[in-house]
Amino acid sequence: MKTLSATDVARNFSAVLDRIERDQEEVVLVRNRRPVARLVPEPPAADALSVFGDLYRTLDDNTAGQLALAVRRARARRRGRVSELRNPWAG
Repeated sequence: MKTLSATDVARNFSAVLDRIERDQEEVVLVRNRRPVARLVPEPPAADALSVFGDLYRTLDDNTAGQLALAVRRARARRRGRVSELRNPWAG
């Protein structure tokens, strides 16, 4: 965790943001030798498949099997695809 004065951050805001993003490190803003704020990097973006995969790995075998079966059944019940829709404005 890095500590910067509010004045330094104000003067170099873009560079500070770049450093936070690049190094994934928190920055504490200090005014009059007292911490007043904290800039925290956003966590990396995660897509639904990776989150679901992480969840799946935490389940016991029985629960994971039931979940996989429920997903397969839901996919089998799905009807149509967007690509199969007809254009209502076409003649």
